[in-house]
Amino acid sequence: MNMRDNSFSEDFRMQLDLLMRVRRDVRRFRSDPVDEAVLTRCLDTIQLAPSVGLSEPWRVIRVESDSARAAALENFETANATALAGLSEAKAERYAKLKLSGMREAPVQLAIYCDDSTAKGHKLGAGTMPEMRRYSVVTAVTLFWLALRAEGLGLGWVSILDPQQLNRDLDVPADWQLIGYFCVGHPERMSKTPELEQLGWETRRNALPIETR
Repeated sequence: MNMRDNSFSEDFRMQLDLLMRVRRDVRRFRSDPVDEAVLTRCLDTIQLAPSVGLSEPWRVIRVESDSARAAALENFETANATALAGLSEAKAERYAKLKLSGMREAPVQLAIYCDDSTAKGHKLGAGTMPEMRRYSVVTAVTLFWLALRAEGLGLGWVSILDPQQLNRDLDVPADWQLIGYFCVGHPERMSKTPELEQLGWETRRNALPIETR
């Protein structure tokens, strides 16, 4: 790092760009266990994230028991079946071929929440936009995601589920809002191209649309 202008080397920037390109949402995991020291190191990056008013509203639950995992999987499968039933025949056929969670294989599973009732931060920045706390947690998840990829691990974000049911199953406080259910483990393979794009579900834009006023 160049301390004079706070810039990083071109090699570092290229590696960072590569890291972001191969981050990917992983759904196909190997069942090998994740080294605890590596997982802890990645989880610690959450504390590096910015948070509105320094509120640090992230709350992490490690889902380990057979009963909790079974409830989460049932939750996903029920929501997934509902989503499938609401599609046209042509779209449903394509949807049914997608693998949308790694919950059966991923050795590590986490539910990450935002504590909307936290007194930390004294509501600075969240008085007018309380949703900023949740954005802060998403930022923390992003850092965690990149740290995992740098360690050769992958993360899958499961959003097809009933959050209220998951809250009940995990017995979380009423003021906690689910940000995501996450699967972590060694990916079967990695690619720069999103799996949904590979399977023809959707395509990525080639450029960022920017408007001016």
